[in-house]
Amino acid sequence: MLITTLARATAVCALLILFAAHTASAAPAEAKSPPPLKVEIFAAGLNLPWSMAFAPDGTILIIEKAGGLRVYREGALLPATLPESRIGLPDDVMVKEDSGLHDIALDPDFATTQTVFIAYAGGDEKANHTSVWRARLAGNHLADGQTIFRVAPDKAGAHHPGGRILFLPDKTFLLTVGDGFDDRDAAQDLSSDLGKILRLDRGGKPPADNPCIGRADVRPEIYTYGHRNAQGLTIDTETGVVWEHEHGPRGGDEINRLTAGSNYGWPLTTNGVGYDGYLISERAHAPGITSPLIVWAPSIAPSGLAVYRGSEFPDWNGNVLVGALKAKLLVRAQLDNEERSIGEVERLLADLGARIRDVRVGPDGLVYILTDEANGRLIRPCRDC
Repeated sequence: MLITTLARATAVCALLILFAAHTASAAPAEAKSPPPLKVEIFAAGLNLPWSMAFAPDGTILIIEKAGGLRVYREGALLPATLPESRIGLPDDVMVKEDSGLHDIALDPDFATTQTVFIAYAGGDEKANHTSVWRARLAGNHLADGQTIFRVAPDKAGAHHPGGRILFLPDKTFLLTVGDGFDDRDAAQDLSSDLGKILRLDRGGKPPADNPCIGRADVRPEIYTYGHRNAQGLTIDTETGVVWEHEHGPRGGDEINRLTAGSNYGWPLTTNGVGYDGYLISERAHAPGITSPLIVWAPSIAPSGLAVYRGSEFPDWNGNVLVGALKAKLLVRAQLDNEERSIGEVERLLADLGARIRDVRVGPDGLVYILTDEANGRLIRPCRDC
């Protein structure tokens, strides 16, 4: 039955009111506003930093979306001028809007191999693909680099590349791939990598125990599907649960618990609407589709995700930390209802006025954050610094 324009508009407005009410109820009514966190600035002058990784010797490797590799070592950000910071990086990087150099992850055996993995958007605006670059850290640069995996098929446009990497305990890794924005239906097409989370081995090949191995007309690297643009991916080191978050359209940002082979709905189900208010789907839930544990409406534009395990903030133990680009803050949330949902506890660092791109818990149990700015910063929230 066709919905009239007036009925559709009414449904959309009611939907947004419902979403706003749901989001508002996520925080406990009795929660008290804590005093603002102090922030220690470790480094400034980063060019749109996107991600970081911690080496065993205390070095922090930072990837700039439009720049290259930066090295923070012994309390200082080493100087770098182009093209020095791009030595050893791929030469087919497309830097435009959402796309560029993205995540960096260390080989599980980094102490002996010195190998790093970098996700990036390769190609041009007419035909591009999220790719994985593998190289060896040699001093302050990379060497022996090669592209070990390219998403198929190519897409047009610079939006929704995904680009997060997460190594699992078995030394395989997950890679998030966005739907390409204009290709959103591909998120449900198992012959396409778009709108998926992929699982690969360190050579860029699909492991033999992937959930789609052996299925005709299905990409063997697919781990989960039905994603819009996932830019948060982490594992709880205590429980082994893998968490993911992704950007919704207008409303509908979400956190999911990942299970191999599961369908997360996009665009068949969504808690958001199109940017101009059109209804993408009438369903927020459906049989056979895994529903999110939390939804944000209005959108916060999440990027960067961590589960806190450490001693600096003992009351945060097991909490989820989410960076927000549009909302310009850090969300702390906790598992509720026997881990069937996630509820906000507090919103932090709004006084910084900065888009937060990456959030990590370092080997020292402290929280590290990258701000998404032309003069980006590496910062650490603390209580007594």
